[in-house]
Amino acid sequence: MIGYDGGGVDRQTWLAERRAAIVATYDSEAATYDENEYPSETQREWVARTLRLMPPGGVMLDAPCGTGKYFPMVVAAGLRVVGVDQSAGMLSQARARELAVSLDRVTLQDVAYVQEFDGVMTIDAMENVPPEDWPVVLANLHRALRPGGVLYMTVEEVDEREIEHAFETLSAHGAPAVFGEMVEGDVAGYHYYPGRERVVDWFDAEGLAIVGEGLKQEDGWAYRHFLLRDGG
Repeated sequence: MIGYDGGGVDRQTWLAERRAAIVATYDSEAATYDENEYPSETQREWVARTLRLMPPGGVMLDAPCGTGKYFPMVVAAGLRVVGVDQSAGMLSQARARELAVSLDRVTLQDVAYVQEFDGVMTIDAMENVPPEDWPVVLANLHRALRPGGVLYMTVEEVDEREIEHAFETLSAHGAPAVFGEMVEGDVAGYHYYPGRERVVDWFDAEGLAIVGEGLKQEDGWAYRHFLLRDGG
């Protein structure tokens, strides 16, 4: 693993290497990504719920959009969709759908829209964001919303024992990791699991109010679903 050899690599370098690994994984899997449906049905239910909260003819930001899997739902609801993603491979698949108003290669950390969208959805993505970037990403997504807009976000969770094992292993190898981070297994090069309490603290600090929440348990992991609005 890159930056996982106890060689004294600093945390920012390690995180940059982790991000590169994430992008490389998504680029390589883009052509077949939609064959893995795992929690998509539950996500579709929450996307539909989000769309019902948007005004007729509104605009949705899908960040990151991946292959544009949820674009057809947005368009079928009479809305427009804009997509951003850090993976060129994913954007190529999304572009082939010919449904988005625009598509740009942008990371969540660099999203710079200002009050341009009636809704934002960030699905199956925040697990790739390190803790120091969570406030930045939330601020970017919040700023992209128009007044009264809604943000749908998923947050992945895993068994605490897996997190503990990952942290012990990373620490033993000298990686500059924090508790909650994982780089082994099916984690696209890097995952971070902050837990609900910390996530809610970040929402509060950003002024985002929870207006809907659900938890879908799977085999050893789960997705928490949040609907958020500006909390004033």
